[in-house]
Amino acid sequence: MYHFFVNPDQIGAETIRIMGPDVNHMKNVLRMGAGEQILISNGVDKDYLCEILEVASTEVTAKILSVDEGGTELPARLYLFQGLPKGDKMELIIQKAVELGVYQIIPVQTKRAVVRLDKKKEESKLRRWNAVSESAAKQSKRLIIPEVTGVMTFQEALTFAKDLDITVIPFEHAKDMAETKEILSAIKPGMSAGIFIGPEGGFEDSEMELAKNFGAKLITLGKRILRTETAGLAIVSVLAFQLEG
Repeated sequence: MYHFFVNPDQIGAETIRIMGPDVNHMKNVLRMGAGEQILISNGVDKDYLCEILEVASTEVTAKILSVDEGGTELPARLYLFQGLPKGDKMELIIQKAVELGVYQIIPVQTKRAVVRLDKKKEESKLRRWNAVSESAAKQSKRLIIPEVTGVMTFQEALTFAKDLDITVIPFEHAKDMAETKEILSAIKPGMSAGIFIGPEGGFEDSEMELAKNFGAKLITLGKRILRTETAGLAIVSVLAFQLEG
C-alpha cells in the first residue's frame, strides 16, 4: 500500500486532500485512481487508512476509512550525529537510520572528516538528504519524516546534545562492554538519546576529551572496528530492539 504525508490542515472530518509533488506522482507515475486504498500520515501522531475519491490535476481527495493513533514510532527519540562521510555514504546512513526509527539526523563536521561543504553545496546536499529521509519514511511506514538538519561543528553538536537525556559515542579505545551494556540499557521509553558517530578517520583524542567535558559517555561496539556507515546503525538497531520491547 502506498504511503503519503500531508500537513494537519489538509485533514478534514471525513476526507483528506493531498497536494504538491505527490499529486503528479500518483496521477502520472503510479496511475492511481478512485477506489484505491492508501495510507496517509499527518507527520505528527496519526495514520489514516483512506480510499481515493478523486484524482484531479492539482489535488487528490481521499475518504478516511480508519484512524490509527498507535503509530510506528519508537517510544524514545534517537538523534544521530553523523560525522560527514565520503561519497554517497550519507544517503545510505540516512535511509537505513530512518527505517530503524531515528528521530533526527545531524551531519557533523569533525576534524578528520575529509568532506568540506560550502554553503551552496550544503544546501544542495540537504535537499537531497531530506528527500532520501522522506522516501525512507514512506517505505517504512513512519508517522513522521525525520529531519536532516544543517551541518554543525563538533562543538555545536555537543551543545545541541546537552539538552538530551543521554549522549553516547562509540570510541575504538573504549573496552568495557559490561559498562556499555549498562549505559545502553538505561535508555528507556520517553527519553531522548544522542548517538555520535565519527567519519572514516574516527574522532581525535581532543574531540573525545571535549565530548566527555560535555557529559557524553564513551562506549564500545566490540572487538571489531566498524565502518562509519555501520557503527551508527548498529547502535540504533540495538536500541530499537530494546525499546520496542
